[in-house]
Amino acid sequence: MKVDNAIILAAGTSSRFAPLSYEKHKALTMVKGDVLIERQIKQLKISGVPDVYIVVGYKAEQFEYLKEKYGVRIIYNKDYLTRNNNASIWVARGVLGNSYICSADNYFLINPFEPEVEDAYYAAEYSDSITSEWCMTENEEGYISQVKIGGASAWYMYGHTFWSRQFSERFISVLEKEYNFPETHCKLWEKIFMEHLDILKMKIKKYEPGTIYEFDTLDELRKFDSSYIADTRSSILKHISLKLGITEKDIVNIKNVNGASSEAIGFEFDCPAGRFVYDYESEELKSVGR
Repeated sequence: MKVDNAIILAAGTSSRFAPLSYEKHKALTMVKGDVLIERQIKQLKISGVPDVYIVVGYKAEQFEYLKEKYGVRIIYNKDYLTRNNNASIWVARGVLGNSYICSADNYFLINPFEPEVEDAYYAAEYSDSITSEWCMTENEEGYISQVKIGGASAWYMYGHTFWSRQFSERFISVLEKEYNFPETHCKLWEKIFMEHLDILKMKIKKYEPGTIYEFDTLDELRKFDSSYIADTRSSILKHISLKLGITEKDIVNIKNVNGASSEAIGFEFDCPAGRFVYDYESEELKSVGR
């Protein structure tokens, strides 16, 4: 079936990517010379995907330049702070057909996109060891029959997906019925998919390890792009390093700190001087020991 379009989900706050995500949307991070979302847009365009939509929310204004530069279309998700990514699917439901659904922060070492696809699928890589990722089992027909969080010696969800027109129609039908349920607000669209495997038929698209990358934290990004070890591109971390008399590469093990509403309000980190917590609003730096 011919691909109609691609929908790149870029509405979330990426709080685990603190503090870089406080200053710039994670999807606009430069990785090995490419802006993450621009690399993905170019790969889609080269592959003959005619239309690209970006669903935005957090720091939405930072994506505006992409309309002129690449001819993409912007869809705004006003509920990005109160709902999970099912809200991004909801606001894009009018353009769903034979569609790639992509995460804005993925980095594909090789171009995974094609102008024609045989069936709905979820991209996956294989883990020999124990993983906390969402692991899939397939039935005799090759369709996903079970998804569970955590496992070993399994193919796990990692990267983009392709929705056939039939899959899109069935998913939206389910979402219409469940969208206003309070328990739906916090669900990833993948969770809704897991609950309806009997009617939402999707295969596993298997990739070699090291094909797809996702950087949840600065520490993970540094392993892939070593230029971030000494230069984080973060004015916040530069300020902290000056204040503590350390270098940026000394700041490691960064972990976001959430407030009562589950929004990130700061982050903790280790350095030679100990462990510290940084409050984003007050810009206060406090030692929490070693």
